Amino acid sequence: MIFKERQSIYLQIADRISDEILAGTYAPGARVPSVREYAVMIEVNLNTVMRSYDTLQSWGILDMRRGLGYFVADDAVQTILARRRESFMSSGADEFFETARTLGISPEELAEMYRNYLKR
Repeated sequence: MIFKERQSIYLQIADRISDEILAGTYAPGARVPSVREYAVMIEVNLNTVMRSYDTLQSWGILDMRRGLGYFVADDAVQTILARRRESFMSSGADEFFETARTLGISPEELAEMYRNYLKR
């Protein structure tokens, strides 16, 4: 896995696992690889993956079942989408709209671009 400098590695791993859940790699109720298995799979320190799993558990995306491992929460997809929407609306949208304003893109042009995007 290639990591970016702008965000902690454990959060990037949590995002990757969230992406995998959204893509259906791990379905709600399914077991995810053990911390050790995932660390080997993406070639990172075991403790980093453990921190990612703990974070996902605190967000309500993973459930830990003692002696069995980590499982995808039943409402994980909805939780991930809600968290990402909130993040986009609170920070990502501001950056996007500021760039559009700086470039002189009108609200009408943005709306048309978005409609064209949805048609594809």
